[in-house]
Amino acid sequence: MVFIRRRVAVFVDGCFWHSCPEHATTPTANREWWVAKLERNEQRDRHTDEHLEGLGWTVLRFWEHEDATAAVDVIEHAVRST
Repeated sequence: MVFIRRRVAVFVDGCFWHSCPEHATTPTANREWWVAKLERNEQRDRHTDEHLEGLGWTVLRFWEHEDATAAVDVIEHAVRST
């Protein structure tokens, strides 16, 4: 989700696809491929954050398991503060 005028980008990352420190799992079948894939996802996330921040954007990331109401509060604060 993006708030273009306020330059706030919001990502909701899935625990599996983005290697959540609490809930990440690694498949046992084709393990080597999956480890590399998930590492690339993490690297892409960091690169995206750095790129957007370099352009003056505020980047907010939430895990899929986080409380939605709390996330909305953080997003609202960021949008109103910029």
